[in-house]
Amino acid sequence: MKFTIGLLVGFGLGVAAGLLLAPQSGEETRAQLSEQGIMLRDRGMNASNELRSRANTAMEQGREIYQRSKEELSSYARQKGGELS
Repeated sequence: MKFTIGLLVGFGLGVAAGLLLAPQSGEETRAQLSEQGIMLRDRGMNASNELRSRANTAMEQGREIYQRSKEELSSYARQKGGELS
């Protein structure tokens, strides 16, 4: 119980000190947070687009490798099938 009270008092004092010692107004802080949110959103979108592009490239490479392997195995099977006859 004492720990909880101490925690709440400490939290309250921290909030009060933060408000008293804040280097800028709440409006400026909200504007700064808004700008940072927009920047983070843009960075997230750029990262998402980059990831999507890389995934598409990897899928295309996988399809090419699959097709090439399929053709090589078919050719190999035809060659071995002809030898067994």
